[in-house]
Amino acid sequence: MPAQDARNAHPASPTPRQVIAGVAILAGLIWQILLFTGADVTSLPVGYLLWFSVLLLWRDIPTRSRYQAGALIALGAGMLVAARLGYGAEVAWAWTLDGNTYVVAMLVGVSFISLIGTQSPGRSGTRLTGWHGILSTWFSVHLLGAILNLSTIFMVGDRLRSLGASRDGTPASLSEPQILALNRGLSSAAFWSPFFASMGVVMSLAPQMNFLWILALGIPLGALSGLLTCLELQRRFDLAATPGFAMSPANLLMPVAMASLVMLFHYGLTPGLSIVSIITFLLPAAALASNLPQGLRWTRRRIVEHTRRRLPSMRGEISLFLAAGLFTQGLSTLIAAVTGGEWVLFAHFGAPQAVASYAVIVASAIVGLHPIIGVSTLASMLDLEGSRYTLLAFVALASWGVGTAVGPLSGINLSLQGRYGVSGYRTMRLNAPYAAVMSLAVVAGIVLLDRLLA
Repeated sequence: MPAQDARNAHPASPTPRQVIAGVAILAGLIWQILLFTGADVTSLPVGYLLWFSVLLLWRDIPTRSRYQAGALIALGAGMLVAARLGYGAEVAWAWTLDGNTYVVAMLVGVSFISLIGTQSPGRSGTRLTGWHGILSTWFSVHLLGAILNLSTIFMVGDRLRSLGASRDGTPASLSEPQILALNRGLSSAAFWSPFFASMGVVMSLAPQMNFLWILALGIPLGALSGLLTCLELQRRFDLAATPGFAMSPANLLMPVAMASLVMLFHYGLTPGLSIVSIITFLLPAAALASNLPQGLRWTRRRIVEHTRRRLPSMRGEISLFLAAGLFTQGLSTLIAAVTGGEWVLFAHFGAPQAVASYAVIVASAIVGLHPIIGVSTLASMLDLEGSRYTLLAFVALASWGVGTAVGPLSGINLSLQGRYGVSGYRTMRLNAPYAAVMSLAVVAGIVLLDRLLA
């Protein structure tokens, strides 16, 4: 067995530090779920547990993500200190680590979906080539990724490599059309999926948003992404020998079932809970329910392995979201202190302001900033009411969907670069026409939504 295969077959055991961090993350999730029961407990431990895990895992965070998170932490803490010392602002120091813990708990909860079955696309899908293959690959990544998030990239990408393997079994390199189908299939799920990190952030920043309006515009944007990907790549590349991946009907069951359960709880069983809250407890509960028939020992082993390995591996996203939460708290506190709470970025948040905000967030993604930074900064500078929250939510999700596709340092593109050796900047250039067309559609959606909400 080659050395690389041997390492993959027998991955290194996590260190005690990583195991403790995984336990802290799991404890934070459990405490957050406890809050949903109405128990008379404070939410403070959630933030402390999650930040403690970041401290333990700090040295393991990829360098680029560590620099970005470190800068956000320093800026956020600095602005809180400046607001207190320079302007006498009241700062609830005990709660400064609470920002975005809601979202992080949801991300941790979503990770448990990997314990439902094998979560492998399998080999039952039909092999396709040409534009059929590209469209099928996009659709497979889009639908599975709407539930499983970033892990879908590796599941489908590795399967595509095996489809093109040489006779001696050496995996093929992914072609540019395949890379773009993976990139756009996943990033476009941010337009509408309630399971995506983008939706969790948006629901925490714009809790009064109308989710049905977001679905009404987000799903067509996602469909446009697939159609555009198919038409554009067929025109730009020779796809005759490009393998694609198609899901089998069995693979459709889990995404449809999970989405249906979320809607059932939200509109029927627990209407008082937000979708973020429902996802946070529902997916771990579904994972437990699917494993318990195999016995308590089997279930315990899978949860322990998930806690020891999978949860610490989320260090990059956990650190970035927590750091962005601290940055947002610092910025909003400093602005309120300097202006006496009277200043806002826009007196009215309508279509022109929304378009300008979208353009700035996508531009910042292109130069290397994660969209969460632009989205959080924008929300901290607005004072909205009523239907304007829905417009803000649409802008945030649209800028996330396009920004992560085209941004060379987004999590999606960094993952593709690390796993398959593609250039993030090459992907950015190839995605430029796609981003331009999608942006025109987003602008049209902003104008339409602004009129419908008026």
